[in-house]
Amino acid sequence: MLDTVREIHTPEGVALRLPAAGPVPRALAWLIDLAIRFALVFIASMAFGLLGSAGMGLYLVLLFLVLWGYPVAFEALWHGQTPGKRALGLRVVAADGAPVGWMASFLRNLMRTVDMLPFGYAFGLAASLADPWSRRLGDVVARTMVVHVADRGHGAGMPPAPAQAPPVPLQPDEQAALIAFAERAWTLTPQRQEELAGIAAPLTGRQGPVGVDRLLAIAQWLLGRRA
Repeated sequence: MLDTVREIHTPEGVALRLPAAGPVPRALAWLIDLAIRFALVFIASMAFGLLGSAGMGLYLVLLFLVLWGYPVAFEALWHGQTPGKRALGLRVVAADGAPVGWMASFLRNLMRTVDMLPFGYAFGLAASLADPWSRRLGDVVARTMVVHVADRGHGAGMPPAPAQAPPVPLQPDEQAALIAFAERAWTLTPQRQEELAGIAAPLTGRQGPVGVDRLLAIAQWLLGRRA
């Protein structure tokens, strides 16, 4: 199944494109997390087995935490990613693109008991194939979705810059073009950055490196990064 893109608009009028992950990469990420959890349970069973009946009680507590707390804790504390999702470049986000919270993560993982029915995640697979953004039932109920993390290449991202409001209101397509420039600036040579910034000189009133910095500052403002 081909991955699709969900486009949402922020209150500032910025169009965000969320590349939804299909069932295949999600299944691979789940298998990685399953292997990690099995390894943790296996190691714990050997350690707690030395403690006799007291160890059995501790083992059952750990088993519950690993099976149910593992995905919730990682998604809520690790920017929507479990180790398996991070390995596959996936992330859980809210339906509006915001970071996933504790309640949403708990709800989507609790619904796995339904997605697994009648066996082999049949309900979850059927739902993801029918949904335009490949959401399983848990994602639909929790209003979340799994997306591909944008490839920043060697860990690079949008160059840091202080936020600055644009001098005039921008149309949605102009906002999208400006944000796209900022997100791809790290892939361009300084000369190419200045060349493109020169096209936007009527907006920024600047040329050269100063014009590039001004465009990056406006992009930060459009993305809601006011600090």
